[in-house]
Amino acid sequence: MWSPKKLQLPSFLSSFSSTLVFLIVIPLVLVLVLACTLGPQSSYVLSFSSSSWTWRSVGLLRSLTSYEEKDQHLQVVGLVTFNNSAKVSFYNRPLGEGVEDIWKDEMNEGEEHSDETTGIVKRYNRLERHEAILAKARSSIREAARNGSMMSNHQDPDYVPQGPIYRNTNAFHRSYLEMEKKFKIYVYEEGELPIFHNGPCRSIYSTEGRFIYEMEKGNMYRTKDPEEALVYFLPFSVVVMVRYLYVSGGPDSRHVIGRTVADYIHVISSRHSFWNTSLGADHFMLSCHDWGPHTTSYVPHLFNNSIRVLCNANTTEGFNPQKDVSLPEINLKTDDTIGIIGGPSPSRRSTLAFFAGGLHGAIRNNLMQQWKGKDQDVLVYEELPPGKSYETMLKNSKFCLCPSGYEVASPRVVEAIYAECVPVLISDGYVPPFSDVLNWNAFSVKVAVEDIPNIKKILMSISQTQYLRMQRRVKQVQRHFVMNGPPKRFDLFHMIVHSIWLRRLNIRV
Repeated sequence: MWSPKKLQLPSFLSSFSSTLVFLIVIPLVLVLVLACTLGPQSSYVLSFSSSSWTWRSVGLLRSLTSYEEKDQHLQVVGLVTFNNSAKVSFYNRPLGEGVEDIWKDEMNEGEEHSDETTGIVKRYNRLERHEAILAKARSSIREAARNGSMMSNHQDPDYVPQGPIYRNTNAFHRSYLEMEKKFKIYVYEEGELPIFHNGPCRSIYSTEGRFIYEMEKGNMYRTKDPEEALVYFLPFSVVVMVRYLYVSGGPDSRHVIGRTVADYIHVISSRHSFWNTSLGADHFMLSCHDWGPHTTSYVPHLFNNSIRVLCNANTTEGFNPQKDVSLPEINLKTDDTIGIIGGPSPSRRSTLAFFAGGLHGAIRNNLMQQWKGKDQDVLVYEELPPGKSYETMLKNSKFCLCPSGYEVASPRVVEAIYAECVPVLISDGYVPPFSDVLNWNAFSVKVAVEDIPNIKKILMSISQTQYLRMQRRVKQVQRHFVMNGPPKRFDLFHMIVHSIWLRRLNIRV
């Protein structure tokens, strides 16, 4: 019986086939095994290995700006500049849109999550867990924003927002409740008193000192575990730096303050990983001093990326409403607001408009030239006459003029609200506090600088019915500007924190 002989390859072909298996077949098998192991989400997981963050223009309560996407290495002209270690992408989408399906639930650090379609198990790191929390909050607020009612439909034992003083009443209330449940702030402990962890609780800079004081007490929002924080607070005080480091007339005295901040950020970034992970985008500082914005310029990432909470909220000097927070300036002479809040009824307010203050800047000079001592209805003083009380004049006026000084912020805005006098904002480039939430057109009047000669005409054109509406709204919005000790829900402290919360919702690290 015939049987086929075993095929014998020539020796050189046998050697070549062995080499072929080693060089091609075995690596190919390894690649296939690796691909099956990692699955379709592998590129998504690896995307978190680089130091990158994404800014989301989520349009929470209003859209301030639109951005243009370029390529995968996106650059934003005229807003922020990043080094090569970061990728930035901008979106102009409604709140919550485009959030990955995988971020449907809040997940604990290192928790395993199984994809039902692929059966692949994935472990979530700290950043992914945080983004899951924020994605869920965005979705909830976005859903609430669809309710166009003037009254919130959420239950609340203390206060239910309502009326036209809010841009979107339901969205604000939902956002506030989400903040109370989920927002965690870590306060860095580096630095020594008095420059760090301290600030004046009286004077024109009291907003800065009170906020630092409350955060240091740690009764609300503060966490001692940096791993669970959604934002990180840099507790330095520019006001105190100026007091202890600035020498009037000394060479480079202002630079000393900037270099101190730069050294502080260097210490923070050297000891902790959080600054470098986001390039400062989930960090915030707070300053009511005029030099606050300039001081942050000594650290480009602090100026361009971080949430800067500033009284000097001037868009012509780099203030970016998408990421920065406008801080109310309040001049407190004592530890409380007893006696300065409230005022007589509109029928007992005999003066149309009132202002008293020094010649600080071009806007006030213009106001003085046009109105000082020239009209009995528009009372403008550089110095009050003897026997006149500033607080009494505020409370006897229907409208209180709030012109900018050398810088855009003025304590007169909050003084007017305290006195239940309709504020008249006269400024260039000023972003009023809490503008994401509050509809300033409902309870204040804005007068362009070039219209200062027409102030009386503008105010007289407001009907009595319209004025009464605005004055009632000033009384309603008052609760958001009151500085309580300890803080109360919806007051100034909580509104500042809420503004920071909104900015954190607007980025993805």
